Amino acid sequence: MSTSTQTPETLLRRLEWTVQHRLDGVLHGDYHTLFRGHGMDLADLREYQYHDDVRHIDWNVTARLQTPYVREYYEERDLSAWFLLDLSPSVDFGAHHVKKREISSELVALLASMLGRHGNRVGAMFYGGDVDTVIPARSGRRHVLHILHRMLAREELMQSPPTRLDRLLRTAADTVTRRSLLFVVSDFISEPGWEKPLAELALRHEVIAVRLYDDMEVQLPDLGMVVVQDAETGEQLFVDTHDMLFRERFAQAASAREDALRAAFDSAGVDALALSTDDDVVEALLHFSALRKRRSRLAAGGSFSRRQ
Repeated sequence: MSTSTQTPETLLRRLEWTVQHRLDGVLHGDYHTLFRGHGMDLADLREYQYHDDVRHIDWNVTARLQTPYVREYYEERDLSAWFLLDLSPSVDFGAHHVKKREISSELVALLASMLGRHGNRVGAMFYGGDVDTVIPARSGRRHVLHILHRMLAREELMQSPPTRLDRLLRTAADTVTRRSLLFVVSDFISEPGWEKPLAELALRHEVIAVRLYDDMEVQLPDLGMVVVQDAETGEQLFVDTHDMLFRERFAQAASAREDALRAAFDSAGVDALALSTDDDVVEALLHFSALRKRRSRLAAGGSFSRRQ
């Protein structure tokens, strides 16, 4: 069901059922594996060991002692989570019945509901043509409904300046002072310059990049002569999608962009969840959780098994 036709209450009620009946059983006992590294206080320092997370290296101590040292943390029971939401015009694209913004809304409702069941606080920042909304992190179902209402009530921007995702990330760095879990939800169609702020955020916070996309942005079908329009600038081009060479060049450019995004996420040290407008959000989240759990086992010295 399209989120654009649902009220915040209807959407949240449907996804709360999903959390209760599909996610809780699968994620039970693995909650901190899915959302590891958040809400921590420094407990101790120890020498670096193989498979330790390099983001926990204390470079000051390492330089002083000439030996790599990592920080160990006490994990707090509660958590502050923030949704950094790109709501620029390109997120309103969807080739079929579902737009990227609707997938974003469903993900926020699902994660906020799951986090809220554990008594955690959630906040949100909205980016349109700029960062225009900051909703402080609070707990409670009513607060989750407030975030969803503000998100679903926003009108689509017909045109705006090119997206500057770095502004959203830098605003988050200035606003979120306590170590938190940050979800950066965007299609990452942006002007260059967001890579460094993302890496800087990941030094202080647990950051998960949620990349929204539509299959039409990856592989262009043969539709004949069509008019394509830049969602943000409004610029239009008349193209012949029947031309096989044009479609191949389009696919190559899309593949190069995918490679660049993966490299940027890897360099920043953040995990990325790719969500297509055709995806089942719950299944995508479960798959993402399984990958993180498997990597955690391997990092701890466990063996890989197809049964895991």
